Amino acid sequence: MRVNKKYSCLPAEEKGIHIINIRAIEDIGYDQHESTLLNSLSKNPDADCKYGLYFRDGKRKVDYILVYHYKKSSSAKTLSRKVHHNDSGVQSTKKDQPLPGKGVQLEMGEGEPQVDYHEDDKRFRREEYEGNLVEAGLELERDEDTKIHGIGFVKIHAPWNVLCREAEFLKLKMPTKKMYQINQTHGLLKKINSVAQKITEPIQPKVAEHKLQTVKRLSYPFSREKQHLFDLSDRDSFFDSKTRSTIVYEILKRTTCTKAKYSMGITSLLANGVYSAAYPLHDGDYEGENVEPNDRKLLCEEWASYGVFYKYQPIDLVRKYFGEKIGLYFAWLGVYTQMLIPASVVGIIVFLYGCATVDENIPSMEMCDERNNITMCPLCDRTCSYWKMSSACATARASHLFDNPATVFFSVFMALWAATFMEHWKRKQMRLNYRWDLTGFEEEEDHPRAEYEAKVLKKSLRKEHKHKETDKEKLTWKDRFPAYLTNFVGIIFMVGLTFAIVFGVIIYRISTAAALAISSTPSGRSSVRVTVTATAVIINLVVIIILDEVYGCIARWLTQIEVPKTDKSFEERLIFKAFLLKFVNAYTPIFYVAFFKGRFVGRPGDYVYIFHSFRMEECAPGGCLMELCIQLSIIMLGKQLIQNNLFEIGIPKMKKFIRYLKLKRRHSLDHEEHVKRKQRYEVDYNLEPFAGLTPEYMEMIIQFGFVTLFVASFPLAPLFALLNNIIEIRLDAKKFVTELRRPVAVRAKDIGIWYNILRGIGKLAVIINAFVISFTSDFIPRLVYLYMYSENGTMHGFVNHTLSSFNVSDFQAGTAPNDPLDLGYEVQICRYKDYREPPWSENKYDISKDFWAVLAARLAFVIVFQNLVMFMSDFVDWIIPDIPKDISQQIHKEKVLMVEVFMREEQGKLQMLETWKDKEKKKGENCNNHSPRLTRSRSGSLSSCHSYPLEV
Repeated sequence: MRVNKKYSCLPAEEKGIHIINIRAIEDIGYDQHESTLLNSLSKNPDADCKYGLYFRDGKRKVDYILVYHYKKSSSAKTLSRKVHHNDSGVQSTKKDQPLPGKGVQLEMGEGEPQVDYHEDDKRFRREEYEGNLVEAGLELERDEDTKIHGIGFVKIHAPWNVLCREAEFLKLKMPTKKMYQINQTHGLLKKINSVAQKITEPIQPKVAEHKLQTVKRLSYPFSREKQHLFDLSDRDSFFDSKTRSTIVYEILKRTTCTKAKYSMGITSLLANGVYSAAYPLHDGDYEGENVEPNDRKLLCEEWASYGVFYKYQPIDLVRKYFGEKIGLYFAWLGVYTQMLIPASVVGIIVFLYGCATVDENIPSMEMCDERNNITMCPLCDRTCSYWKMSSACATARASHLFDNPATVFFSVFMALWAATFMEHWKRKQMRLNYRWDLTGFEEEEDHPRAEYEAKVLKKSLRKEHKHKETDKEKLTWKDRFPAYLTNFVGIIFMVGLTFAIVFGVIIYRISTAAALAISSTPSGRSSVRVTVTATAVIINLVVIIILDEVYGCIARWLTQIEVPKTDKSFEERLIFKAFLLKFVNAYTPIFYVAFFKGRFVGRPGDYVYIFHSFRMEECAPGGCLMELCIQLSIIMLGKQLIQNNLFEIGIPKMKKFIRYLKLKRRHSLDHEEHVKRKQRYEVDYNLEPFAGLTPEYMEMIIQFGFVTLFVASFPLAPLFALLNNIIEIRLDAKKFVTELRRPVAVRAKDIGIWYNILRGIGKLAVIINAFVISFTSDFIPRLVYLYMYSENGTMHGFVNHTLSSFNVSDFQAGTAPNDPLDLGYEVQICRYKDYREPPWSENKYDISKDFWAVLAARLAFVIVFQNLVMFMSDFVDWIIPDIPKDISQQIHKEKVLMVEVFMREEQGKLQMLETWKDKEKKKGENCNNHSPRLTRSRSGSLSSCHSYPLEV
């Protein structure tokens, strides 16, 4: 294999453009010389190549870019010239190339500085790798004369024959010449659809791909043998830029560099710094005057703009530009946001119902009535005094806004909403699979990751060192056991850290409440609960945001030390760890308030203490649901506002500004270079690299948990999620179009493991909401009182029924209030919220029968609610088919049409064969009609009737 002869480098005095030309194949139509120098004859060569979108000849499109760092030293220039002159006359193989430290020093003068062997080794690896790319059929062109000093670019172009070959290997479905009519609705449905189209026309994006299609081209996996089936009238646009970059990336992944006894693909070369970046180009600029129309500009105008927030997304154009995987993410986000609209409307109605009935709520009216003169026991030891229940009137009235019978209905509604959303997404996904020709697509096993190959290499080298004959090595569970142990211990430690931080916040709440209770001002004592709750939630929010970033990095590190074999396996393991840690981090404070706060308090005279000094905190007289609502709303809104929006806007802007300052400082020395317009690949190099969709999905999944898990305590959660998502869609779109390098298009037919996580959250939401309604709210105690204890069938007397009595003489020594006459009179009996026997009973302060009756009702409600809602969800899942009927008919129609196409082709071949046979038969009969006698021609030669030439 020849490598060096395929390189042709311009002298150092010239432009600095290195052309790597392949040995042309006959049907490409390019020059077949081994070395080709493309010299631009135009006045502005940059304009001819559309500023980096094409090669210097202005004809071959740049499909991919490889970026590398290089050092321009005098020794390197001398070496490159000598290598260039040697290559021009010598046919050399890969073995003949000078290796680092061999043969190079002999050609250099004694006075010249030594070569940087590390950089030299990278250069040799690049040369070999690029030579292998050339042998794979790709065409390369190098450019080191750029505005970014020390950065070189290798432009890659895939010619037609390579595209056809790889499309066949990848089984890409391409449109054929055959077109068919899509089944249209009839009758009433047709009229409804037409009315709906007219109504929604103003909110439809103005792109061709989004228009309703009545015909569709039949698609079939590309085959070079069946090229006549496909519409190849315009070869330049048959494979779009997304497909071309995908094909080139597949070649880059499987092409290896085998120097120094190890195999390296593009991922290994990037990891080892041989190349610093690899990416496809954007289609062009998206803003500015005289910008040529392109898909990127169209996406920026009709999708990545806050001014079009009310419009549908042009999902087909997103898929065309970014690929199916990113298209499915934005389609899922659009469906999720769309489904939040009815949930938000119902949540607002539930909230308004609470506002409308707050003045009719008998329990809150009794709590606010000062005539009841209910004296409550102190909230803390010594420093806290007795207090009137009517002082908690505002909290009780606010609790009714979220703790009313409508919230039970809303919990059932949201459980069915989650099931309907999942079914709606499955149907939408099938429609997209049909439109995007992914119905028969099956994901193949991906190439091994660079880290996996390196680990396998180390293992094989160790065995070779021990003189053991080994077959092809692979990593076993024994090799991964230390990583698995580290993962287990690390995750347990992180979960324990989260619990410890929540426990620390609990200590803060208790100590701060005790400190504020000593306050001399009455206003300070009255606002203790609100102050403590608000500050504790803000601390929780800050800790959650910080730990979210830390846990994301730790989850990635834990996944990396496992060394998964493929990118898909790596992604799934990373998602599982990151989701587990972030789920625990986000929801642990909320779980504490919902299910643990106020449960282990004890009673007056026998309280439960932490560290023998801090008394466990109690719920407010109106219950813990109001505090749960505050906790949930602040964490949800703060997380969305700070982490999801400000971080996503601020951090990329900051990074972009820092890069701009560095470039400005670098170019201030060369005004001519600064004025010169940048090439497309230089502009894209300065953008942020694409880091995957995991962070985007993760923030939406956590939000989905906020919307569904504790929705019984915060009916407005869907509304705030809807408002956030309207901004989030345009924010993510703007980031993908303007801030990030163009990602490699990846084919996918579903959203992967995220769907299973969504289903799991939906099932968990039913159980959690059942416990929230049953144990956190007062819904069940109210029902029990109404039907078992109420004398007149109303809620009058409910508050008194839920309060137990305590004789102040039974306080433990040193725990009674320092100022017992703070209310202006001596208190002998105080009240506290619990179901216990009164002090005048034989079994004073023991748990009463009412407690067990309420507990039994609560448990029964959990069982009934859970099973009923689960059954209804499964019924919704069963009654809604996963595949829409019209889509299944269209898929069947496509199969029938494809069979017809091939049957016609076979019939055509048979007809041609029969025609040929008939001609042969007729010629044979013509010969048989004459005797086979020999006749002498005028020239005297003999001939026979059987000697006629055969025409086929």
